[in-house]
Amino acid sequence: MRALPQSLDESRLCHAWILTRADGARLGFTDHDRDLVVDGVACRAEGGWSPGASETAAGYAAGQGAALGVLDDAGITEADLAAGLYDGARVTALRVDWSAPSRFVSLWTATITAVSREGAAFKASLAGPAADLERIAGRTFTRLCDARLGDVRCGIPAPAGATCDKRWATCVGTFGNGVNFRGFPTSPGEDFLTLYPVEGERNDGGRR
Repeated sequence: MRALPQSLDESRLCHAWILTRADGARLGFTDHDRDLVVDGVACRAEGGWSPGASETAAGYAAGQGAALGVLDDAGITEADLAAGLYDGARVTALRVDWSAPSRFVSLWTATITAVSREGAAFKASLAGPAADLERIAGRTFTRLCDARLGDVRCGIPAPAGATCDKRWATCVGTFGNGVNFRGFPTSPGEDFLTLYPVEGERNDGGRR
């Protein structure tokens, strides 16, 4: 839990959220009973915005959460959502002294990764810095190819109705595309631990 500065009186604290769109527009919301100006942004009370589920709630990965809001009443219109103006927008949560809104502390900052409609309301999926820990970086060493049939890394056209199981034998035998195979067919699998030399077999480690 983040410690608040001693100058903030906990009996006079409320929450505020400032949303910054990619086009630079800033919208503010607060759970206080009247509008506040925080960090130069007019934060609307009773705007229908709430933080929803936090990153500690069940079902959310680290650094992820959700925010809920009511269209129009929150200053967020259906047309703006459809235009993608909130895709990638930044949301900052603040703890504010409502008696002196210039005194506040930032709690967290997240990015809107997706927005969906739910009747007359919207739901924004949020991802904070910790969400980067969940993303796959680099390549995975596996016997299977990690390219998609027909993409640039595969290098061959995608024939109508054709599929690929991403195995070396299929790439070579069916498509003749072994030069572009994006897997590691000779890498040891889980059965490597139980292998042992067998008389009459090829035991040079080169069998695929």
